[in-house]
Amino acid sequence: MSRTMSDKLRLRTRRLARCLGRDGSGLAMVEFAFAAPLVLGMGMLGTDTAYLVITHLQVSQIAMQVADNASRVGEQDVLTARKVYEHDINETFVGAEKLGENIGIFNQGRIILSSLQQNTSGGQWIAWQRCRGAKVYQSSFGTQGNGQSGTTFPGMGAPGRRITASPGTAVMFVEVAYDFKSVTPMNLFDNQQMVYTAAFNVRDNRDLSQLFPGGPQSSCNTYSAARPS
Repeated sequence: MSRTMSDKLRLRTRRLARCLGRDGSGLAMVEFAFAAPLVLGMGMLGTDTAYLVITHLQVSQIAMQVADNASRVGEQDVLTARKVYEHDINETFVGAEKLGENIGIFNQGRIILSSLQQNTSGGQWIAWQRCRGAKVYQSSFGTQGNGQSGTTFPGMGAPGRRITASPGTAVMFVEVAYDFKSVTPMNLFDNQQMVYTAAFNVRDNRDLSQLFPGGPQSSCNTYSAARPS
């Protein structure tokens, strides 16, 4: 009696196994369960990589725009050398804020704008420097007052590609540093630092004696995303 029941149980088990072996109704679901993490991971990696490339381009464009705009600002008086005021520099930073609004350029980065000129000895010096941004970052190429006398200060930029100012004019040298934030939970490129530089010679006859008062100063001693007040 027990053998008969055991034989029946084995027979049913074999039939069930054969049925399950022939059943393909759940195959797609199983394959998807195995493939989904891989596909999702590749998708997030592609998204982060594309966003990283786009952000590199934007930071580079911001550096170029600030240098270009700073080379053009100043009072509109064709009879005298153009004076540049503090509010002109602040407005230049506002333009950068608009261009980098979608990446939080001043929340995650810092822009350093320097006026590179010749000193009385014919050497290079940083006549003035203005900054804005919450990121703690010091210029890699010098601070305001460097090279005020003598000829030891070589200019600004990487060795072998130094930027120098000609007599009677100035170069607007911009350095932008930015901390990248990933847009996916992978955080593969999170906190990668991007640094770009740009330089433009001033476009007009400019009064180089000073950066004239006329609005709040964007001091390089302050680390804030807010506009100076």
